[in-house]
Amino acid sequence: MAYIELNDQNFNDTVSNNDIVILDFWAPWCGPCKSFGPIFEQAAEANSDVTFAKINTEEQQALAGHFQIRSIPTLMVIKEQVVVFNQAGALSQEGLNDLVKQVKELDMDMVRKEIEKEQQQQQA
Repeated sequence: MAYIELNDQNFNDTVSNNDIVILDFWAPWCGPCKSFGPIFEQAAEANSDVTFAKINTEEQQALAGHFQIRSIPTLMVIKEQVVVFNQAGALSQEGLNDLVKQVKELDMDMVRKEIEKEQQQQQA
């Protein structure tokens, strides 16, 4: 298995100890989640340098609530402990592969500067 199951006990350690974590918020009864599962697993197998994790929203309601998950599947990417992508809906294999490539190339210094700039504008 190339992905891990996250819960409230292992979530913080996983995010803290891995540069890139791709989260799949899902539920066992969700048809689109079932369709997206194999795509997510293939991407996990192909990208051993990235941590892929699934969060069952039925079992991990506190985590789903914390991230305000309103629709599943929801895909979220955390790079260097910053959420850089958050989108409801399944992606195609090509779309997920492209997302992984873009996240790997993302300049986090620029991202942090943009976040700081936005926060300053909100406070002004």
